[in-house]
Amino acid sequence: MIKATRLGAIPASRFSPIVIASLWMTATLLSFAAMAIAGRELSDTMSTFEILFFRALVATLIVLALIPRQGIAALRTRHISLHFLRNTIHFGAQYGWFLGISLLPLATVFSLEFTTPIWGALLAVLFLGEKLNRGRVIAIVFGFGGVLIILRPGGEAIDIASLAVLGAAFGYAVSYITTKKLSAFDTPFAVIFYMNLIQLPLGLVPALSGWVAPTVADIPWILLVGVTGLAAHYSMTRAFRLADATLILPIDFLRLPLIAVVGFFFYAEAVDLALFAGAIIIFGGNYYNIQLEARRAGD
Repeated sequence: MIKATRLGAIPASRFSPIVIASLWMTATLLSFAAMAIAGRELSDTMSTFEILFFRALVATLIVLALIPRQGIAALRTRHISLHFLRNTIHFGAQYGWFLGISLLPLATVFSLEFTTPIWGALLAVLFLGEKLNRGRVIAIVFGFGGVLIILRPGGEAIDIASLAVLGAAFGYAVSYITTKKLSAFDTPFAVIFYMNLIQLPLGLVPALSGWVAPTVADIPWILLVGVTGLAAHYSMTRAFRLADATLILPIDFLRLPLIAVVGFFFYAEAVDLALFAGAIIIFGGNYYNIQLEARRAGD
């Protein structure tokens, strides 16, 4: 009888930290894509604040159920003020993101959000002391150039929804940098626990004024938005513990072709060739960066 092989039984030396971080970030982008679909479906029946409340509620219940397994010690932190700062900014960013999901094509939201890694890389250099080497400079330049191709500045007027998503992108960048800071002291479990606990009342209070009771059909989407939101941030935190923010953030660009396909098949949203042209340029810069980092790690 052949015994199943557990990942934990494989020697850690066989895996580069960069490869493992990239896999965690891939899980992050898949989770965010699924959360976008759930958010789009829920926006037909409830407000953005109510969606954010249910997202935090489901995630909080899951985290509370895991405390006996993780242990209360996993929740210890000496940086509760940083948690409050991170999650207040992140909540505002989420509001802009979910608002954009309800009003704009999915690919448009994700393309506008792709300014996040650019801001994140620059903020990481300024506030985390990370090095801006050649590979990362190329990833940032290619990323910025790809975004310009996708957005074609001057082609259309930027509406309120687009501005909300752009504001969310910067807010996410600040959130990512504070996550990187927190991951040096606190466990990934603590990061996601305080994130959802803090954001729970932030969503509930404003949602009460326009509360709409969820239907039976809403329940699967509520569960999905909560589970994927939790999975996305857990995976992101694990990735940050293994690699610099400037290395793993650009991987998130791959969400664009993924969500464009989803938008086309599920919501009949047009596929813009310029969007894919920009995505290829972005991926090229990111691929070069990962290859360069992998060679350096092997030296």
